[in-house]
Amino acid sequence: QVQLVESGGGSVQAGGSLRLSCAASRYTSSMYCMGWFRQAPGKEREGVATIYPVAAITYYVDSVKGRFTISQDNAKMYLQMNTLKPEDTGMYYCAASNDRLCVYGDRWSQGLYKYWGQGTQVTVSL
Repeated sequence: QVQLVESGGGSVQAGGSLRLSCAASRYTSSMYCMGWFRQAPGKEREGVATIYPVAAITYYVDSVKGRFTISQDNAKMYLQMNTLKPEDTGMYYCAASNDRLCVYGDRWSQGLYKYWGQGTQVTVSL
């Protein structure tokens, strides 16, 4: 069992930055994938960034490429968010998967992520 706790959310103006953190109850090197997902008001939750802890390989959804950076260190995962836009507003969740299909299949498939945090709110205003 892995407990995940996010922090670092808040309200910023467009163009600003935030750094989200996800603290895991144990080392995440045993997970095949770690990821950040977000849910905007009235929309479905979507994948934002994923990382394979062992190999430190990262993937990003097109809308955040060049602006967001995912990283992982032992039992913590981070999401550095720069040049934030109003459309980045939403609840951000960290998640962990011990299913190898997140590597060899659909890395954005939320059903493969067994462990989820409670979320941290990010609000970006003009």
